Amino acid sequence: MARPSPEYFARLGALVAIDNPGDRPTRPVLEAFSGVEMATIPVGTAVDLETAVARARVAQEGWAARSPQERATVLDKFSELVHRNAAALMDIAQAETGKARVYAQEEVIDVALTARHYATAGPKMLADRKVKGIIPGATSVRVRYQPKGVVGVISPWNYPLTLAVSDAVAALLAGNGVVVKPDSQTPYCALALAELLYEAGLPAELFAVVPGPGSVVGQAIVATTDYVMFTGSSATGAALAEQAGRRLIGFSAELGGKNPMIVTAGANIDRAVEGAARACYSNSGQLCISIERLYVDAIIADEFIGKFGAFVRGMRLGATYDFSADMGSLASAAQVDTAQAHVDDAVAKGATVVAGGKRRADLGPFFFEPTVLTGVTDAMACFASETFGPVVSVYPVDSIDEAITLANDTDYGLNASVWAGSSDEAQRIAEKLRAGTVNINEGYAAAWASTAAPMGGMGISGVGRRHGEEGLLKYTEPQTIAEQRFVGIDRAPGIPQGLYRAATPFAMRALKYLPGR
Repeated sequence: MARPSPEYFARLGALVAIDNPGDRPTRPVLEAFSGVEMATIPVGTAVDLETAVARARVAQEGWAARSPQERATVLDKFSELVHRNAAALMDIAQAETGKARVYAQEEVIDVALTARHYATAGPKMLADRKVKGIIPGATSVRVRYQPKGVVGVISPWNYPLTLAVSDAVAALLAGNGVVVKPDSQTPYCALALAELLYEAGLPAELFAVVPGPGSVVGQAIVATTDYVMFTGSSATGAALAEQAGRRLIGFSAELGGKNPMIVTAGANIDRAVEGAARACYSNSGQLCISIERLYVDAIIADEFIGKFGAFVRGMRLGATYDFSADMGSLASAAQVDTAQAHVDDAVAKGATVVAGGKRRADLGPFFFEPTVLTGVTDAMACFASETFGPVVSVYPVDSIDEAITLANDTDYGLNASVWAGSSDEAQRIAEKLRAGTVNINEGYAAAWASTAAPMGGMGISGVGRRHGEEGLLKYTEPQTIAEQRFVGIDRAPGIPQGLYRAATPFAMRALKYLPGR
């Protein structure tokens, strides 16, 4: 458990999908805990990306010719390799992002579980299926799923293991090639998983990692691939969706969130406090589905705020490659600056800091305390804008209806959390929330980790879904093959055409009386 060695970085660096990487400019990769350079990474170009896509197209033809079960065997082995190499993967995730080890472990487990889920359940989802034809017994129809071709994945820095590969494993199982542009802050996480995919038996050309700026490599992905999967900000997602639309290629995205939690008067306050802390400060709040708004029944609000503030003040911050810290650092100076700006703006306009609120340069350059605010109003930047950091606001409410209204009063709609006195009450509240996932008695993990269920956003929080059947079949082109036998669509043998056409509407209406129609 330590910062990865120079030899490890050199081994992974050799896997970048760039010809003659030694001839390319490089950029430093920093250890987030210290801000010290750990390694460099070559900066890819549009030509590098185009070359990787061309190679993936050639390799994809042979990969698509394999059965889904054969492809699943590779992903199943990959899942096992992820488990075996968990310690090294946690080290590289912590080094590049500064996250606490518990959340690096969460990433590793997620990658392994997602690969195992699609390896186990995916072949059945991709199997040809028969559907009803227009004329029972005479029209035989089956639906089959062809791969898109080459899928481009543009992944972010906050969950650089999960978001570089968990979407890719579904695309690979569907028979596609994949080209990944990891965030420039976290390229080695993607390369670490690429190494394990290759060890599991995946041809290297099928999963190519091309680091480089989004303005160059990211744009080339949208211009050359057959489908784009993006995770990042809503503004960037909207721009990429427009570009993909001009090419008429598929596009899916998980985007931003200003996610709410509702705590009712009957909820177990101690459990809700502990759950809220994890929901708000996992990965130092740098998680699209983390909670930033808490709506608490006014009857229990004072007690909740007092206990929540005390819990947060007691959280352990640390730059450690072990499980001793509750929260690590943020990933960059820009993230710290945003958190500080949101707190300063709120305080200047009358908000109260219940806990935290300050940089912690004594721990490292990118540390910021977990922060709880009250008295936040719509005049403050943190009211509606996503902080994407460890800054949350608590709002007392007079009724559950008010809490639901306020929770839904946003352009976002990614995730929500409900803590109530009974399951029935929580379920009723959940059904009224406009969010792609709603977690009851949990902040985000119950829905996220349930890989058989779709995950994604409403509103400006996303397009499409990852996980579940939806997260696999989006990487395919459904093809319908219909065979007509015995009786033609135009007319039946021996029956005059005029009579056949006159009788057809009556026959079609009669079909509804047949069993199963």
